[in-house]
Amino acid sequence: MIITTNDLTLTRMAVIAKRTASELMAGAKSMMIENLKRQMQNGIAHFVFRKKDGSLREAWGTTSRGLAEKHINGRGCSREFFATTAYFDVEKGQWRSFKWENLVAVY
Repeated sequence: MIITTNDLTLTRMAVIAKRTASELMAGAKSMMIENLKRQMQNGIAHFVFRKKDGSLREAWGTTSRGLAEKHINGRGCSREFFATTAYFDVEKGQWRSFKWENLVAVY
């Protein structure tokens, strides 16, 4: 398996390392996010993250233009500026986001 990084991946790693005090965790979670984002661009992804209240949230989300197009308005700024990843929750029918360090698993 080839692992590639870009500027955004490195930024994610730095933010996660600072928030978790673990460079190992930062590397693992930023690679999970890359995998998740790739899956969501191509369809619906299944993943788990920790919510603000500490509970786990199992989600099915997408960023695929074909699946979420009617919910994209093009206004606002990217959630990436807030160190979060946005996704369209196909169960709730709304946009949601989670903090990078809170991603637990991608299926």
